[in-house]
Amino acid sequence: MYNISEIARRLETTAHTLRYYEKEKLLSPNRNANGERVYSEGELKWLQFVMKLKQTQMPIAKIRKYAELLKEGEHTAAARLQLLNEHRESIKEQIENLLETEKLLNKKINAYKQMIRK
Repeated sequence: MYNISEIARRLETTAHTLRYYEKEKLLSPNRNANGERVYSEGELKWLQFVMKLKQTQMPIAKIRKYAELLKEGEHTAAARLQLLNEHRESIKEQIENLLETEKLLNKKINAYKQMIRK
């Protein structure tokens, strides 16, 4: 079990972000006798997944929808699969855009290198 500062440190985020995810109903950690949030290993893994989704530009609303479907049970597997497939397509588009941008940057960098050599 982890407290909020331990989880934040392990995830390289802030306690504020974790509280925000809780407010957005992405998780609901248990509380100890003092009322402090207590996170399980399963919640740590879930948060790692949530943060990867966030890093790849999945909107909080879609992550929330995924979390709601997950809580509903196995009968929502097809809907969860669709959400993840759609997000994978979005990631592929991001990768293509980044690769195109990298090509443009490489051209500019090479042009400046040649300019400097002269």
